[in-house]
Amino acid sequence: MDQNELTTYFRSLDRSFFIDGDMKKYADADQPLPIGFGQTISQPSLVLEMTRLLEPEKDSRVLEIGTGSGFQTAVLAKMAMEVYTVERIDNLMDKAKKRLETLGFSNIFYKIGDGSVGWAEHAPYDRIMVTAAAGILPDELVDQLASGGRMVIPVGPSYLQELKLVTKADDGEMSIKTVETVRFVELKGRYGWSD
Repeated sequence: MDQNELTTYFRSLDRSFFIDGDMKKYADADQPLPIGFGQTISQPSLVLEMTRLLEPEKDSRVLEIGTGSGFQTAVLAKMAMEVYTVERIDNLMDKAKKRLETLGFSNIFYKIGDGSVGWAEHAPYDRIMVTAAAGILPDELVDQLASGGRMVIPVGPSYLQELKLVTKADDGEMSIKTVETVRFVELKGRYGWSD
């Protein structure tokens, strides 16, 4: 991944384009903002850091769990070959898809459903980005990660999670590294906290 290209593109992306209404005026602040339906757009510094950790390459097939506003999706789609993005809330997906199509992306594939179980039909993925917090590491996502792949996912209870970098060696051996503590909205479905 070209770090300079990532940084340049990231700085050129207008975050306010991905935010509605009164919240637009806070778009330049490095903080999460509400986007409706109990969901948030993450603070820009964390989006950039998580993308750097994921290290998408030009030929990467990326699975994104939690489309949200589409902001992270746009960054991934710029850096990777294909992005498969899953969102459970129809309204958020509709808005994100319109935004991303307006930006001219044609390498993004959209699905409404339970992101915690991934998108098995198109697996395996070289990279998996999860933008909501799981109570435990979802088995399905681990299974859908290709050999040599990387996954970034927040894992832990509702009040605070650990941002994990999961790597799968060519022989299938898993390595899990804790990067920092974070706070994300819940990954709904089989691997959320509520269930």
